[in-house]
Amino acid sequence: MKDPFKYSFERLEDIAERISEVLECPITIEDVNHRLLAYSTHNDCTDPARISTIIGRRVPEKVINNLWKDGIIQKLLQTDQPIRVKQIDEVGLGNRVAISIWRNNEVLGFIWALEIQKRLSDEELELLKMAAQAVKNKLLNLQARKTKMEERNQEFFWKLLTKHISSHEEIQEGFQKLHLPIPSVYSVLILKFQSEITDSIERQLQYLLKTTQKVHPLLSTIDYDQMIMFISPKGVQPLQDFKMFLQWIVTQLKERFMIQKVKTSIGGIYTDLTNVEKSYREALSVLAIKERFPMETEGLDSYSELGIYQYLDIFYEKRKKDGFVNYSLNKLKEYDRAHHTNLVETLEVFLDHDSNVNAAAKKLNVHVNTLSYRLKRMTEIAEIDLNNPNQKMTIYLDLKIDKMKDL
Repeated sequence: MKDPFKYSFERLEDIAERISEVLECPITIEDVNHRLLAYSTHNDCTDPARISTIIGRRVPEKVINNLWKDGIIQKLLQTDQPIRVKQIDEVGLGNRVAISIWRNNEVLGFIWALEIQKRLSDEELELLKMAAQAVKNKLLNLQARKTKMEERNQEFFWKLLTKHISSHEEIQEGFQKLHLPIPSVYSVLILKFQSEITDSIERQLQYLLKTTQKVHPLLSTIDYDQMIMFISPKGVQPLQDFKMFLQWIVTQLKERFMIQKVKTSIGGIYTDLTNVEKSYREALSVLAIKERFPMETEGLDSYSELGIYQYLDIFYEKRKKDGFVNYSLNKLKEYDRAHHTNLVETLEVFLDHDSNVNAAAKKLNVHVNTLSYRLKRMTEIAEIDLNNPNQKMTIYLDLKIDKMKDL
């Protein structure tokens, strides 16, 4: 079969038009992260998903999610053969044929051919495979430029994280050189894995960062088992945006790539670009605190949500320096040792649940009356008034500081 794509094409748009002419259907060409690279002109023969992709220069997130659910993306990442995609009405996707563009064992992108007015024949599917080879050469050039740009981005990001550049002027100049938008609000977010991030996992993470439409990921880098990200929000509630993004990315890692037990953290949220290093330190601090207090900080991601845990190191050092011993807590410990009871644990659970007797009793798996009796005994033994917020806060802090001594 004669190859109709053995021409010298100046632009990807020219190749897309040529493929469209040969196959007589609309064509789109995307990179591996579903960003639109080129598309052919079309008449009325199109669908809402293609129109949204062209307008937004990327495939809509809801379309990507449905393609994953239907197993289409998984197939495209495993084979160089054309894959038929049936219409998905809820996201405005018509019948299509898709093919991956490969270099060795790596997917560089995809070609999508709409089958709205016709179904491609076996011969035309073979032509589509030839088209993928023609597109590959163009994508290799694009990838080389992209790799150099990513290296410059990472170098700049590490300078921000380590405060090697700290003035507004230097930072703004760096953003401008890299053609990155200067965010009005931002935070440093971290994903921490159980072991070193492999090249394969890094590609999967980059895929999720490039395809998300929940936030604006501006910069990212890998540090052994951590993915560090510089993110700006899309809406007017940055913390909510960041938390939803982390929840989404953890879910996608689990469902799409079978990666579990990923820890997450959000540093301080700032408007001043000179605080990037500070936000990074705070994100690291969140991870350290979550490591120390996994039960108490379950569900917490942000430095701003940690409350007293932000200051435990300071309190711990002061207690150690002063040699302070909490009288009430010490009395409870002595009573537990002498009578083989667990009043200290009971008190901690009670305070962890904001003095809610019903919630604490449920956590301890005891009757509310039993807990109420224990609380009464505590006030007698420890000579403490649990209705007094100052006394309550002091003993709560010392309960947590005690845990730090054991680490």
